[in-house]
Amino acid sequence: MTDHSDYRSVATSFGGVAAEYEEGRPGYPDELFDELERLAGRTLKGARVLDVGAGTGISTRRLAARGAEVVAVEPSPGMGAQFLTSSPGIALVRGTGDELPFHDHSADFITYAQAFHWTRPELAVPEAVRVLRPGGALATWWNVKDETVPWVRALGERMAAALPGRYHGYGRIEQHTGHFAPAGLEVSCATLRWEREITVDHLLKDLTSRSYLASLDPASRAGVLAEERAALLAEFPDGRLTEPYVLSLTVARTPGGAV
Repeated sequence: MTDHSDYRSVATSFGGVAAEYEEGRPGYPDELFDELERLAGRTLKGARVLDVGAGTGISTRRLAARGAEVVAVEPSPGMGAQFLTSSPGIALVRGTGDELPFHDHSADFITYAQAFHWTRPELAVPEAVRVLRPGGALATWWNVKDETVPWVRALGERMAAALPGRYHGYGRIEQHTGHFAPAGLEVSCATLRWEREITVDHLLKDLTSRSYLASLDPASRAGVLAEERAALLAEFPDGRLTEPYVLSLTVARTPGGAV
């Protein structure tokens, strides 16, 4: 998303579907965090990590499980309330990546799981550079449904037809991460493929939490989801499916530091 004219109003829609977000969104395979450590040149254990756009804490909990000292950063009160329920014991502060409420050189990692596209990169990248310690890492990653699989591609086509002008993916990842190298960061990338076994109802909760549906009025959203349920059950009569993902990771390191 490169047009930020109304991004704040769309972003705030997540608060109303925080429970569906927690229940429906995909997690992340262990390999992601292995790759994050490899590209960053250090382990997460003992590192101070700011997980920005933390949402309900899906990524934050995984970072904490690797031994990181994590602080979650989330602007939405609704998502923050769900975070406190879903991620007890992890610190949470209100804020955005465009204006990080942290001291200079105070973090080893700044992570954006499924969230960097909601920032203004011209603000968020300098903020990350300011807050990161020498040799620290800004890491962004996105789970993207694999549209080389026919049923996934068909789902996207149905959403585009039902929501003209609203439905969107993440665009080309480089549109978001292309701001890193010009800021003097050393950029490395990795791509992982994984899948999850879920039910049609689980997938519908995931769709409910997507901004293009979350920002609809409840009646309109219900209509789109009812049609999608029928289409998915026609494809998967037993109500179960395998959902494939392409996971794109970018790690951008600041100069200097012992790693």
